[in-house]
Amino acid sequence: MTWPLISVVIPTYGREEPLRDTIADVLQQDYPNYEVLVVDQTKTHQRETQAYLEKLAADGKIRWFCVDWASLPGARNYAARRATGEIILFIDDDVQLKPGYLAAHARNYIDRPEVGAVAGRVFDRMKLTDSGGELTIEDLPPQAMDPGIAWYYIDLVHTVKPQQVISARGCNMSFRREIFTKYGLHFDERFKGSAVREESDFCLRLRQTGYKIWYDPEADLVHLGEETGGCHDISTRSLRYQITFYHNHFLMALKNLTPFQQMRLFARLFDCHVLGNPPCNKSGSPIKIITRAGFYSLGFINALGTLIKSTIDDGQIYTQQDSVNGVPRQSRGHEG
Repeated sequence: MTWPLISVVIPTYGREEPLRDTIADVLQQDYPNYEVLVVDQTKTHQRETQAYLEKLAADGKIRWFCVDWASLPGARNYAARRATGEIILFIDDDVQLKPGYLAAHARNYIDRPEVGAVAGRVFDRMKLTDSGGELTIEDLPPQAMDPGIAWYYIDLVHTVKPQQVISARGCNMSFRREIFTKYGLHFDERFKGSAVREESDFCLRLRQTGYKIWYDPEADLVHLGEETGGCHDISTRSLRYQITFYHNHFLMALKNLTPFQQMRLFARLFDCHVLGNPPCNKSGSPIKIITRAGFYSLGFINALGTLIKSTIDDGQIYTQQDSVNGVPRQSRGHEG
C-alpha cells in the first residue's frame, strides 16, 4: 500500500507544555509519510518551549512558522497554502494521540474515493464528564444531517459507529488537498474570538463540491480542553467572547442556510443558549436570561455588520497580509 503524504497542521496560541506534548505525540507516530506544520501565534514563549521548537525546526522535524497576528481560521489558511501533503489534517495544540492515529485518517481516503473530509472522534474531557462516560451512540439521528438544527444533534464524542456526517470538529479533522486547490475553499477569517462554527461553515461549503464528510471513530484523539491559550485569547465570561459566540453562529447561518433553516437555528440558539433549556442547561435567572438575550441581539447585529462590511472588504485580512502581488509572504518563518 502506498500511504499518501499527510500534512499535520497545529495552529497554536499561548500554549507551552501542552503544545510540546502534542508535537511529541505527532512525532512518535509510526506513519511513514508525513510532515508537521506549526503555525505559532504566540508572541513570547517560555524558554523551554522556545528551545524545543527551535531544535525541532533546525533538525527538520517540524516546519515552524511564527506570525504576528492571532486568528484560528487565518492560521489554518496560512498552513494550507504551505502544506505539500495529499491530505491536510488539523489538530489543536492540546491533544493526545494514540499510535496509528495518522493511518486511521489516511485509510478513509484510500478506501473511499467519495470522501473529501474525515471527522475523527474526540474524547472531550468536559463532555465525557457531563455524560458520566457511559453514553454510546450507534447511528446519529436524522436531525444530525439537517443544516438548520444539526449542531444540537451531531455528537462526535460519544458516537462509536462510522457514518456520514455534516461537519467535523476543528481539533480533529482532515481534508483532501484539492478541497483547497481545485475547489478554492478556505476558512473564513471573519469568524472571531474562539472561532466557534468556523469549521461548520467550511464543511457546509465543502458539501457543495459533492464530496462526503466521513466520521471515523477509529481516528480518535483526546482533547484536553486547556483553559488558557489555544483560541482562548479572551475570557469565556467576557462581553467580547459572548458577543462573538453569537456573531459566529449567525454568520454561519446567514452565509449558508436557507431562510427557513436560519429561523430554525435562530430559534434553537435562543431556546438553548438564552433561555438555558437542554442541552445547554443554563441558569433560568431572569437577570441572566435578559443579559444573554442582549448578547444574542448584539451578536446578530454584529454579524449583519460583518456581511455589510464584506461587500467592500472580503474580510480575509490575514490571507491578504500573506501575499504581496500574489506571491506568498512568510512571516518570521523557521524551517530546518
